[in-house]
Amino acid sequence: MTIQRIAVVGGGTMGNGIAHVFAQCDFPVTLIDVKQEFLDRAMNTIKTNMDRQIKKGALTEEQKAKALANIATSTELATAVKEADLVIEAVNENFDLKRSVFATLDENCKPSAILASNTSSISITKLAAATKRPSQVIGMHFMNPVPVMKLVEVIRALQTSDETFKTIEETAKAIGKVPVSCNDYPGFVSNRVLMPMINEAIQCVYENVATPEAIDEIMKLGMAHPMGPLTLADFIGLDVCLAIMEVLYEGFNDPKYRPSPLLKKMVAAGYLGRKSGRGFYKYD
Repeated sequence: MTIQRIAVVGGGTMGNGIAHVFAQCDFPVTLIDVKQEFLDRAMNTIKTNMDRQIKKGALTEEQKAKALANIATSTELATAVKEADLVIEAVNENFDLKRSVFATLDENCKPSAILASNTSSISITKLAAATKRPSQVIGMHFMNPVPVMKLVEVIRALQTSDETFKTIEETAKAIGKVPVSCNDYPGFVSNRVLMPMINEAIQCVYENVATPEAIDEIMKLGMAHPMGPLTLADFIGLDVCLAIMEVLYEGFNDPKYRPSPLLKKMVAAGYLGRKSGRGFYKYD
């Protein structure tokens, strides 16, 4: 199957980044969200990110105009996905919400359409089971920021067909990404390895082992990480980090994945990182 038309559900950080990349690679894209103001914000973000690419010499004004012309927006999920060959769900990291979206997609997409989730930890097998086309459901976990990062973690559900996997692998390559395959277990590979490290860094703050600044500096200088784990947590969003840790803890029933009490307390206080202006650091 050849993928030609794309729909992206959710205009947040990941969704607008995914739409940006596909549009820049000359795919017609429909970006979908529940309110027009969310879509307007997403389009402004895409334009800003393209302007950054222009300043770096990675994009021309003509290419920007052509890419933006490839993006349509809609607040009507059921009608906006009817012609799509591939729909990528990028809504909040909540299983019930994602299951509801997948049920709507299954009902309204054409029979040949592939349904993908950008989830960072939720079971693709469970999402596939919520549809009547489980062999055509797959995970496409893009990395943030999507226009910059090359990796796409391609997650096979228990039901995913070889044809679906091959199509998504080829599609990821067509937009300049590097698809890497893994099977469907909690957190997949990226977050199963990354999030416990971030959680342990948070636990070090909780136990007063060191300051956030010291922990980040040690990991940058000692482990050659480009960004410290607490700066990275703020960038990802502490609410997202907590949601992923809870998926790992529930999925494996292993205390090593238990979220730090400090992480839970900060999320309860609304200290979510960059997006709220405060996390382990303060932001303008």
